[in-house]
Amino acid sequence: MATTAEIRNGLCIRHNEKLFQIIEFQHVKPGKGPAFVRTKMRQIESGKVIDNTFSAGHKIEIVRIENREYQYLYQESDDFIFMNNETFEQVNIPNKMVEKPDFLQEGMIVNILFHAEEEMPLVVELPMYIIAEVTYTEPGVKGDTATNSLKPATIATGAEVRVPLFIANGEIIKIDTRTGVYVERVKN
Repeated sequence: MATTAEIRNGLCIRHNEKLFQIIEFQHVKPGKGPAFVRTKMRQIESGKVIDNTFSAGHKIEIVRIENREYQYLYQESDDFIFMNNETFEQVNIPNKMVEKPDFLQEGMIVNILFHAEEEMPLVVELPMYIIAEVTYTEPGVKGDTATNSLKPATIATGAEVRVPLFIANGEIIKIDTRTGVYVERVKN
């Protein structure tokens, strides 16, 4: 068991029988009363962010997690199959553990957080940006490049994103996987 003095960004702890990752923290020593630690934590399984306050010296249970690189191979019913490029070991990950499954591309390298003691996968993190081809979008009208209007477009993975009016079928675009927002057009 550790104490609140060991809290740092990125630390994983068990709190109320659930796993949380510390996003940010602040040690507070008010002029009157005992010190405390104000934290913002993300529940690993659901991704929900909560605020929590621990009193100074409160015992916390630190959980060791490992971040490993895996390559996405294919989908089999409700599971995604990933492979470790060093050991060639394959692991099945349920659909609900992948943050944005619509953006998965075959051969994509992802980070999988594992509970180190139990060797259990916790969450799959996609790369920050992906490059994808637009497979279908309505044609743009000539001269519509000055406005900030967006239209729906379907990319090769089947996901739908909003793109500027000048984007046409077959163009390659860069997408932010955290928000699902178009970033820029990629030159060939």
